[in-house]
Amino acid sequence: MVVEQEQVKQKRVTGRLVLAVFTAVLGSLQFGYNIGVINAPQKIIEQSYNATWMHRQGKEDPEPISPSTLTTLWSLSVAIFSIGGMISSFMVGVISEWLGRRKAMILNNGLAFIGGGMMALSKLCQSYEMMILGRFFIGAYSGLASGLVPMYVGEIAPTSLRGALGTLHQLAIVIGILIAQILGLDSILGTAELWPLLLGLTVIPAMLQVTLLPFCQESPRYLYIICNEEARAKKNLKLLTGKDDVSEDLTEMKEEKRRMDMEAKVSILELFRSKAYRQPIIMAIILQLSQQLSGINAIFYYSTSIFSKAGVEQPVYATIGAGIVNTAFTVVSLFLVERAGRRTLHLLGLAGMSGCAILMTIALVLLDKVPAMSYVSMVAIFGFVAFFEIGPGPIPWFIVAELFSQGPRPAAMAVAGFSNWTANFIIGMCFQYVADLCGPYVFIIFAALLVGFFIFTYFKVPETRGRTFDEISNMFRRRNPSLLDHEMKPGTELDDLGDADADA
Repeated sequence: MVVEQEQVKQKRVTGRLVLAVFTAVLGSLQFGYNIGVINAPQKIIEQSYNATWMHRQGKEDPEPISPSTLTTLWSLSVAIFSIGGMISSFMVGVISEWLGRRKAMILNNGLAFIGGGMMALSKLCQSYEMMILGRFFIGAYSGLASGLVPMYVGEIAPTSLRGALGTLHQLAIVIGILIAQILGLDSILGTAELWPLLLGLTVIPAMLQVTLLPFCQESPRYLYIICNEEARAKKNLKLLTGKDDVSEDLTEMKEEKRRMDMEAKVSILELFRSKAYRQPIIMAIILQLSQQLSGINAIFYYSTSIFSKAGVEQPVYATIGAGIVNTAFTVVSLFLVERAGRRTLHLLGLAGMSGCAILMTIALVLLDKVPAMSYVSMVAIFGFVAFFEIGPGPIPWFIVAELFSQGPRPAAMAVAGFSNWTANFIIGMCFQYVADLCGPYVFIIFAALLVGFFIFTYFKVPETRGRTFDEISNMFRRRNPSLLDHEMKPGTELDDLGDADADA
């Protein structure tokens, strides 16, 4: 009975914790909104590019933009979002250590205001360059948010709720995508006159986040382990957990700090040089690649054109249907992640996506001969999205924060984020060309990649559910006993390395 009462106490969700998590994931909402906002109004924005091109010629009978130039401009408008994310995500570690998690998120919104403003004014200024540059800035914002939000949420969340709260990052992303898809309808904001407003709306959640963040607590782990401010860390822990006695939490942080002090300062290069970090950083990179190279952003960026080729009469509404499925199954993952575990859900998602990719290919190949295959292709796409949100969608974001202790975590988040955004850029820039080259067989490529990621996850990735950060760190040491002496300073006691095993 005492144990049950203690478990309930550990899972208590306070108002302060709710406010902090909600405010943080507003950054994820913007991230998702700017992934999805470019999809529905594609044709209208392309027409605007063409009008600008013709206006600049200054002729009575100007020539329209060539199809190849238009494809390049549009691909750049889509993919430069990822370039901004690639660059900024690599700076997550430095900025989060310099400013702290909360201040970094506050200042990051400056990029959202710049990017949103430029996109909103691009048509008025008759400049597709402003549109492309605005997409770059909003991508830079999203790159920082994609690292800062999971890091902050993972550090303030109780161990028993870390997986569920970590999934909220992905839930906010998919809600943002869905909102963008709905607002992008030609009956709402997806018109020739209103599409600049559609793209500029991203400043609204930025304003809300800037307003609320000063009322949120800084990460206690950051305050205690990085800033050596035990009093502030203890105060914030009490506010976030609602517990009067936070000695157990402080003891875990002290142990983590002790281990961190025994290690040299961890840089990005050290992650790859040190045998202690090499295995988890490779896992982190592969997990991020499994998310992006799964083909999901090909669906998000180009779903309208994919549904059109599949013979769907109202492709925009089918895209919104995919967004609804996306959101619904993220909620499912929210409830499953602390029950089924991270590794199990990731494997299930990868296997399901691979099967759906094969089914999608068969449907597209047979479409001309069997018109009913358009419905099969829709089911395959919906299934593809559903399985993505079961595992590969939410899990890579927060499991990276779980694989590393406080010392190497910022550098690891930077490397993982850079890997994610690089793969995102490759898909955004190249998918249209590869799809034109491969035709209906393009998703076979993703099916093969998914099988490869499944094999890697099955044999290499451990389960982290219910483990403290210190237990997870010990897990890798126990997998490689020779690393213990290598990583510890002379004279260090090894009596508390823990009994965590690697649930392969």
